[in-house]
Amino acid sequence: MTLIATQINYYHLCHRKLWLFSNGINMEHTSDTVYEGKLLGETTYPQRAERYRELLIDGVKIDFYDPYDKVVHEIKKSDKVEEAHIAQVKYYLYILEKNGIPGAKGILEYPKLRRREEVKLLPGDVELILNWETEIKRIIESEQCPRAIVKKICKNCSYFDFCYIGEEG
Repeated sequence: MTLIATQINYYHLCHRKLWLFSNGINMEHTSDTVYEGKLLGETTYPQRAERYRELLIDGVKIDFYDPYDKVVHEIKKSDKVEEAHIAQVKYYLYILEKNGIPGAKGILEYPKLRRREEVKLLPGDVELILNWETEIKRIIESEQCPRAIVKKICKNCSYFDFCYIGEEG
């Protein structure tokens, strides 16, 4: 089973969202938040199309890769779930290294915040990533959908109505 970076991201956000997405229940197409993030990524840096490449490797799609400097650029709307963003970029770097492109680095960009953060694959990260892959496979192959969580980020999630329909409060 090939994992995608979205699953790595969702693993760090919510196991229920990971399970639902991985089992074909996709709510992103109904989300204004997801649409806004996609639009931000497509319009913020229009000059990138000339220099950077979209790279599909091991089933993982990297939207902006600079092959000359070996840099993955990942654009995000907000840093509220930065841990998940960092994990996603580290997964990209792991996939690159696994496919003979060592020493790449990542840059997380938050254009609305005018902030950038460098991400590197550190010693010990590969072991962590292998553990993530094992856990993700266990979660998505389970017959039971994980329980809903209650976090601040849930209100902006595309699965919010699905998870909390009929809930009081």
